[in-house]
Amino acid sequence: MDFCSKSARESDSPFNCVIFDLDDTLYSSKLGIGEALKKNIDDFLVEKCGFAENKASSLRVELFKTYGSTLAGLRALGYDIDADDYHSFVHGRLPYELIQPDSQLRNLLRTITQRKLIFTNSDRNHAIRALERLGLGDCFDQIICFETMNTNLSKSTRPDEFPVLLKPSMDAMRIAIRVAAVDPHRTLFLDDNVCNVAAGKALGLRTVLVI
Repeated sequence: MDFCSKSARESDSPFNCVIFDLDDTLYSSKLGIGEALKKNIDDFLVEKCGFAENKASSLRVELFKTYGSTLAGLRALGYDIDADDYHSFVHGRLPYELIQPDSQLRNLLRTITQRKLIFTNSDRNHAIRALERLGLGDCFDQIICFETMNTNLSKSTRPDEFPVLLKPSMDAMRIAIRVAAVDPHRTLFLDDNVCNVAAGKALGLRTVLVI
């Protein structure tokens, strides 16, 4: 992430906002958080939904491929899963102690004079907790998260009434751009997911794939 130096000024940059993904972008996928999350989702499918233990992993993968997430898939199939309960289960049990403060990243972020936003599919509590573990809690102007994209879920009268919106859904991307109040052509978007980057690019965002 060497697109900005300490001497840069917003007036000299083509960008006036930088949007960052969180998980596997601001911290390494090698930490084990992602694997722990998969295990927690499998446990949720078994303990809360009654699926067989030997079917949970394959079901999680199939729901993700078809619907974009396990929660989205369960609700689309008619399971009345409360999003807050789901996130509390799958994120609340994560080993956050694996995420350590990143002073180098913090120093880099503080050199960027443009607005800095987080755009994550995760819930707000997870985003705040991960950022605090990284030592970056005060480095961002706004967090766009699951709750931002899914304000209608609490109003639903049946599980499949409103689809769960997540990146790389174009509707989710449009909501993020609207809520952030940014000009896509002057906004840099960094994400580790190829599909998310492609969706952002399709809406005019300048993009960087983090690997």
